[in-house]
Amino acid sequence: GLPPFSPLICYEMIFPSEVVAQGRRPDWMLQVTNDAWFGAFAGPQQHLAQARIRAIEQGLPVIRSANTGISAAIDAYGRMIAQIPLDTDGYRDVRLTAALPPTPYVRFGDVPAMSLVVLVFFLCTRRRGLRPVG
Repeated sequence: GLPPFSPLICYEMIFPSEVVAQGRRPDWMLQVTNDAWFGAFAGPQQHLAQARIRAIEQGLPVIRSANTGISAAIDAYGRMIAQIPLDTDGYRDVRLTAALPPTPYVRFGDVPAMSLVVLVFFLCTRRRGLRPVG
């Protein structure tokens, strides 16, 4: 059968917390999207770049099927395995690469980054209190 995957529709791929449901980690992610409303502007490339970032962040390969956008197979390192250009019909037969072990982002999420923000805020406000008045 088909290995377990995380199905993502359209722009769900741009939200890190939405790409993998809580519980059992999938082996790969599938994004089905309609990039037609972007036209020939930078949107399809940006949407593809977000998919590559999610692959790296999650350590999971991505299959991206876009009706008029850029369809692609992306490995867990964010590298393009295969691609179908913008506004081009076609298919690619690719071997799905293996998932990586859970990345630090998968294990800890936004906690390290948010902790750093709080620490910097604390240090900045504390330093203000030590300045002489006048």
